[in-house]
Amino acid sequence: MDKIGVLDFGGQYTHLIARRIRQAGVFSEVLSPLHPPEDWAAFKGFIFSGGPSSVYADSAPDVNPAYLEMKLPILGLCYGHQLLSQKLGGKVKSGLVHEFGPAEFSPRGAHPLFQGLSAKSQVWMSHGDEVVALPPGFRILGSTSDCAAAAIGDDASHRYGLQFHPEVTHSTEGHLILQNFLRLCGCDFSWKMEDHIETLCQRLRRQCAGRKAFLLVSGGVDSTVAFALLNRALGPENVLGLHIDNGLMRQGESAAVMEYMHSHGFNNLIIRDATDVFLKALEGAVEPEKKRKAIGDTFLTVKDAALAELNLDPEHWILAQGTIYPDTIESGGTQNAAVIKTHHNRVDAIVELMKRGLVVEPLAECYKDEVRELGRLLDIPDRLIDRHPFPGPGLGVRLLCRAESEAPLSAATLAKLEQALNSQNLQGEILPVLSVGVQGDARTYAHPCLIRSLRDWQKADGAATALLNRVREVNRVVLEIGALEPGTYVSITATCTRERLDILRAIDDLCTQALMASGEYAKVWQMPVVLLPLEKAGRPVIVIRPVDSTEAMTATFARLPWDLLDLLWRDMQAEGVGALLYDITHKPPGTIEWE
Repeated sequence: MDKIGVLDFGGQYTHLIARRIRQAGVFSEVLSPLHPPEDWAAFKGFIFSGGPSSVYADSAPDVNPAYLEMKLPILGLCYGHQLLSQKLGGKVKSGLVHEFGPAEFSPRGAHPLFQGLSAKSQVWMSHGDEVVALPPGFRILGSTSDCAAAAIGDDASHRYGLQFHPEVTHSTEGHLILQNFLRLCGCDFSWKMEDHIETLCQRLRRQCAGRKAFLLVSGGVDSTVAFALLNRALGPENVLGLHIDNGLMRQGESAAVMEYMHSHGFNNLIIRDATDVFLKALEGAVEPEKKRKAIGDTFLTVKDAALAELNLDPEHWILAQGTIYPDTIESGGTQNAAVIKTHHNRVDAIVELMKRGLVVEPLAECYKDEVRELGRLLDIPDRLIDRHPFPGPGLGVRLLCRAESEAPLSAATLAKLEQALNSQNLQGEILPVLSVGVQGDARTYAHPCLIRSLRDWQKADGAATALLNRVREVNRVVLEIGALEPGTYVSITATCTRERLDILRAIDDLCTQALMASGEYAKVWQMPVVLLPLEKAGRPVIVIRPVDSTEAMTATFARLPWDLLDLLWRDMQAEGVGALLYDITHKPPGTIEWE
């Protein structure tokens, strides 16, 4: 069986590269870049992943020189492109423009790597550094308007580098580039996803080693597919699912989860209401990481209480989770990865259990699109597979909190932002709130910029990209769809309370019903609804975040019809909302969730 090795330098998309290679019909394996190359006959080529570091930093991840000395083809992506260039004699430095999001790539003449590509193709950028001098023997194979060496190569040594990320779906022809590289490697395209299910089942039986599995089931796509895999691998009599109502669920969500899971044959599932326990754990917590860790730790506390109540011997039961790869990588779960946000299934207590071999995660190397594909192969109904993703911490990470006012931005940053707005004839301001983002594979915690009086999606997209690429201190852009009064937004002290959760629950349900009634629900991949610690005219401020994605590692903002947005604003005013904002940030630089 042909195999491609993906060297992991800590990039957010490393396992997505491996996924895309498998999707093309070639098996792939993620490797440490310092691991000595082994079993040479099995590999047909190697891909160097992206990563959050600068290649010239003292702590930058390095590569075993043996990979550079071998005769097999190499493709470097983003950090891998820069590292390959530096190691082979080129030069890398910080770029004048930091690119995040879509860019237009133009191949420079015909080349086998770009066979079948358009003369101009959208690619996805996420970088601050760039190659400014090529290694000996290399030539430029393609460029974007802000990156001259967007693609480079040396055909004699079969070494190639791309500054962009062809593995993400928002590089619209990136799959063709990867397939072309596989052809350059001489691969046989014969691997199939159907073969993977039995591999996963065999792994689960081996990991459980005669023990039964206890799975926390949210009712979302990931935990549902994990539940089905465990039932298939171990038998329903050896699996128990627990749904915990943590008080952070959507309106009527827990009752609906139990109804549709039981109606589709998942009868080994029970429910516990732990609302009071979770709200107590979140009392006074405002910082996103502390909230996420409090939620994750409390899930374990409630799980242990349920085990004790059911008289289940922990020695004979192993904890199972529906963790998927974005949870792992965003939590800094690989050697060189940066922590973007700690997912509830990656808190310290979980990591410690994993070290002791007490956790199984059948989907840990999968992406959302891959999970859905597995679900369909397992005959799970579309009604369960096609639900919008919902975060494990629930509304707890869509309810932004604040203990005190944020420090103001510097005068220089405000001046830079004003200049960027004026250059596009836009009106806007910085919002006094912070949100999590991802720029250059690293975490940011920065302010959003609000734009007023703009109702042109194409212009909004271009404006957001320009602002975010040129004002590093901003990591999101939002449009003001409606506000009860003009002027500044007022920041408030806000914590995670039952009252605020009920406000968010009601608005979230209003938005979901409107999406379904309009027919837009099936067109949008996900639409988080966020309650900010801000007020307008003494009323709460809401952000909606409709996105299009497939694997959750990249996303573009979805473009809802303006008449639907007008309807939502009218309905929200009737529910006591003071302003409705619309997040028009791609991922990167903004994560899908605000926390």
